[in-house]
Formats: sequence, C-alpha cells, structure tokens
Amino acid sequence: MMAKDDLLREASQALEQAGIEDVRREARLLLCWATGRDLGGLLSLDGVDDVQQIRFADALRRRLNREPLAFITGETGFWTLDLETGRDTLIPRADSEALIEALLDIHPDRDAPLSILDLGTGTGCLLLAALSEYPQATGVGVDLSPQAAALARRNSVRTGLGPRSVFFAGSWAEALNARFDIVLSNPPYIETGDLSDLMPEVVRYEPARALDGGADGLEAYRILCAALPDLLVPGGHAIFEMGIGQIEDVSALGVQNGLRDVGRRKDLGGVERALVLHLPA
Repeated sequence: MMAKDDLLREASQALEQAGIEDVRREARLLLCWATGRDLGGLLSLDGVDDVQQIRFADALRRRLNREPLAFITGETGFWTLDLETGRDTLIPRADSEALIEALLDIHPDRDAPLSILDLGTGTGCLLLAALSEYPQATGVGVDLSPQAAALARRNSVRTGLGPRSVFFAGSWAEALNARFDIVLSNPPYIETGDLSDLMPEVVRYEPARALDGGADGLEAYRILCAALPDLLVPGGHAIFEMGIGQIEDVSALGVQNGLRDVGRRKDLGGVERALVLHLPA
C-alpha cells in the first residue's frame, strides 16, 4: 500500500514539469479513475493498493504524454450528461454548452415537440443535451465518421435517449430529405494554418477532420448556410458554434442565404460562441 497523499504529491510534481495546468485537480481525477472512486470518495481513501498503483501509473504516463484526460478515462461530462469519449471524435467542451443555452432562449416551452438535426454530431453531445431538455423532441445526428456515429449511438443508449434519436454516417446533410425545427452544428472552424499551434492534447490526439475549417476557417459554414433553406421548416432556427472573431462572417453567410441573425450567446469566457439564424416563415 502507498499513501494517497504521497501519490498525489509526486504526480502533481510530474504533471507540473510536463507543462500541464491545474495539476492537483488533474492528479486527483487520475487517482479517482484508478481507484474507481469519485472526488468525494477520494477524501476517505487512505492507502492505494498495488493494482491501483499500477493503474494510476499507467494513466499518469499517458497524461504526461499529453493525452487528454477524457481519452484516458473514456468519458467526460457535458451539460447534465455523462458521455463516452473516443479518438474518433472531439472531446465535448463547456464552450459548446452555449448552443444549448441559446436553444433554451428561443424555445422556452420545454414540452415543444421539436425535430432537431445535429450536423457533425461527434459524441452526440449537442443533440442529446437538447433532447434531455425537451422530453417531447426527437432528433437525428449525422457525422462523416461511421465510428463517431456509432459512439454517438452508444451515448444515446447510455443516457436513455436512444428511443428519441437516430445517428448515422454521412457528409453533412447530403443523405437527408427532411426539414427540421432546429439545426445544431459545431463544425470544423480552425484555419488550416493554425492547426499546428493548438495544444498538444488537441494536435496529437483529436481528429484533424473535426478541426480543420479550411484556409479561412469558414469552409463548413459555406456548405451549411447554403443547405439551411432546404433543411429548416419555415420559421425554424439554426444554431452554430464558431471560433473567436468568426461570428460576423458566419452571420453574413447566413444572410446571403436568406436567413436572419436573431441571436448570439457568449460562452463562460465571454467569447461570442453561438449564433442563431432564423429562416423566415
């Protein structure tokens, strides 16, 4: 047995030397995973047995190589949901919750029987979070990667939202012949030339196809905005995530395709992260 505090101290020092931030929290979360406890349960843990030490050492080694914590543990939280994660998708981030907040702003009636489309669904986080707030809603999630679509499907089962959601692989909306009340999307929006400047956790481990937005970062938005008039019911809304400083350009693309910019929502860092576009009735 080894004392918990000794393990945490040594791990924190190693994480700090590797340039990782918030090292005490990271060390605790790794130990939680290695011992099968939550943060509250970790407080009452005295010693760590040999099997748990080996598990912890392996997790720490991976984290020191800058592998994201969510890939080591295989799960992460988004909105109120606990989701499976994997190397075929981006890790859900708190910034993206601004899209769900924007949806709640424009549709305060939680009993509305909304039909929702999530393009580039990844883990399914946006669609599943929306469905969790609207118990009468149904949704479709599409991702270019069959592996991502399969992961999102597993998350729908994991969250109990499988009966109200369908996930499949496809290129944006090409395989769809339907209209929806809501279109959600967090498309690739990083400029190609900036990809190499991202954090090691992102560059080394998350899929480039889900990050690369082309030379100006707007390639996906051009496709999406052109498709919206055929995807939305009259009076419907699209809610897009975008990067820092992109909202005016994306708004202009929407207007060029007959939509109106009717709302914006900032993330917790104060960045205008979500744009709401409306298709007039």
